[in-house]
Amino acid sequence: MKILHVCLSCFYVDNYSYQENILPKYHKLMGHEVKIIASTETFNKLGEQAYTKSYKYINEDGIPVVRLPYVKYMPFSIVRKLRRYQGLSRELEIYTPDFIFIHGTEFLDIDKIRDYAQKHDVIIVTDCHTDFSNSARNLLSRYILHGIIYRHCAKIIEPYVKKMYGVLPARVDYLRIVFGMPESKTDLLVMGAEDDKVEQASNVEKIKNNRDKYGIKENDFLIVFGGKINAFKRQILMLMDVVNEINDNNLKLIIFGSVMQEMKSDIDSRLSHKVKYIGWANVDQSYDYFAMADVVCFPGRHSVYWEQVAGMGIPMIVKEWAGTKHIDSGGNIYFLKEDSKKEMRTAIDEVKNNYMKYKEVAERGKYRFLYSKIAEKSLS
Repeated sequence: MKILHVCLSCFYVDNYSYQENILPKYHKLMGHEVKIIASTETFNKLGEQAYTKSYKYINEDGIPVVRLPYVKYMPFSIVRKLRRYQGLSRELEIYTPDFIFIHGTEFLDIDKIRDYAQKHDVIIVTDCHTDFSNSARNLLSRYILHGIIYRHCAKIIEPYVKKMYGVLPARVDYLRIVFGMPESKTDLLVMGAEDDKVEQASNVEKIKNNRDKYGIKENDFLIVFGGKINAFKRQILMLMDVVNEINDNNLKLIIFGSVMQEMKSDIDSRLSHKVKYIGWANVDQSYDYFAMADVVCFPGRHSVYWEQVAGMGIPMIVKEWAGTKHIDSGGNIYFLKEDSKKEMRTAIDEVKNNYMKYKEVAERGKYRFLYSKIAEKSLS
């Protein structure tokens, strides 16, 4: 098929491991012709929101990408929320896709895809990356932007859509509650890990060399945290404190990811011979760093790394959020119910003392988080 991925509701970041990057890659590996239409919204090197130019290029996976400019007749502060673009109808008619995967329906230009569907035989599916933890956190956003405008966008395309996926159970609920989507059309499509990168990172000799590089001995119990470190994830400071306070020199913590400026001094003050920060990581490095871990800990908000680690078969300690228990395969996760050092210490002791039980479940449950399986389901 000719598959078009539409990334106009939010950012599209080259060389990242978000679903918007990996699903097109795996659809191409399956033998399909693939193209991406994206906004100019991206991230800078610090992981902060940024904007690039509008242009056409071939991405790191050999897939054509078209970055569409916003319309000129709206102020930028408004158009970047409402998301009206120049040239979407033209690009649809040029490519004539058989299958359209819309990554998020929250953009006014979705009516151009509706118009295309009215004139062509095309299969359309959508997904949702929005829930109450990352969106609709004030009255204006909840009841105007999401409750009226973005709900209208979803309603426009819904009659032409075969399936509307939420990438978390909480996001399936969001589709139904906020956007009013019918239950019969909604389903869960998990995020995950890339098969080849899992295999490469899992090489025993490679893991040993990486642990040696960072001074992690064979009998050390290593916790790893990865991701953007900002005000929404201040629980990482609590994790650092607990590891430093536990009287066990074989307990180690490695942290990687971009650190926002407001968090830098707090992070630096907690570094020690047991707690190390090793900098920002690209996609391949994130797999290597997680593969070193005995357990991965995410004490703050959900990130795409949760599903990546689940696909690597590594036990986790994570903050319990409504609608995120899909990563639990029956005993590979310790869920933190509160932000306290006492519970964090209990979690570490529990996983460490019962490690083989957690590890066996993690290995057994990892296959449903591999992108080869996810890509197949997305087209099914």
